[in-house]
Amino acid sequence: MSKALRIFQGKFGRVALLDMDAVLINHAHPHCHVLIKSSGADTFFAVRDQLCPLRDDTAVLINAWEPHSYAHQPGAPPSIILALYIEPRWLADMQKEFTASARPGFFPHSCGELSPRIRRLADRMTDELLFNDDAGPAHEELLFDLMIAVIERFSEWRSLIATRRTARLPASDYRIRKAVAHMRESLGRESLDAEGSGREFNVDEVARSAGLSRAHLFRLFQSTLGITPALYFNVLRMEAAFGDLADAEHSITDISGRLGFAAPSHFTRFFRHNQGVTPTEYRRVVNLIAEAGSAPGTEPFAGPFRAAPWKIGSHDPE
Repeated sequence: MSKALRIFQGKFGRVALLDMDAVLINHAHPHCHVLIKSSGADTFFAVRDQLCPLRDDTAVLINAWEPHSYAHQPGAPPSIILALYIEPRWLADMQKEFTASARPGFFPHSCGELSPRIRRLADRMTDELLFNDDAGPAHEELLFDLMIAVIERFSEWRSLIATRRTARLPASDYRIRKAVAHMRESLGRESLDAEGSGREFNVDEVARSAGLSRAHLFRLFQSTLGITPALYFNVLRMEAAFGDLADAEHSITDISGRLGFAAPSHFTRFFRHNQGVTPTEYRRVVNLIAEAGSAPGTEPFAGPFRAAPWKIGSHDPE
């Protein structure tokens, strides 16, 4: 069974060190997602209907909301993977042009060869996860440096910025917005029943909320977002679960019910198939990084490099 070795979670998103030896079903994230092998066996991820190799010298690059799966071969040795789930708004706080990290095509290719600098920074990030329990701004600064190196090497964000005024964003369709608003509402605490349980996904309800037939809703999600309504809802469920699991106030049973699962065992199976570990294990290893003197998630990040945005060529040589 796969294991989570360390997880840091904060305004930046999540950074995880995962010991992977089991497949993950087709899933997605609302983040800029980067996978780098730290040690262990070479392996593969499936992205855009192709197998992308994850080796010592490669990275797998996944755009926000892009479906992907983990193609671990039965009986193969485990792989230790550094997984970055980076919040586009956090990148945009550092450099406004990086709002493009939320757009399709931010990474034009799903796999690329690591530069020596990226390899060094990824190894440092792995060491920080394993050996430094004092999570804080230093971790975020290292993470930002790593993401800058990744973006500079693999992204075509400049071309996305140049075309952003004419490009049509998926969320610009009001029917998609209404459907998503209904999904989010069904996960809200105000939608809980008397027993504290949320609603299961009902595609017919979502379609009616958007004034569409079930078939039209499916086609619209596929054509604009590239995923099904059910997969989109699963992403919302997972993101809600990550937030609740980082807060010890809620039990696994409470979280399961709020997210619309009939039993905690159903939630555990769903979470493991999407993340590779159980909710209990995730809660055990996650470290929540918050600003000093503030509650988690209430203040914008203001690291030591906030006042000096990154520019091309500002990093040390490769």
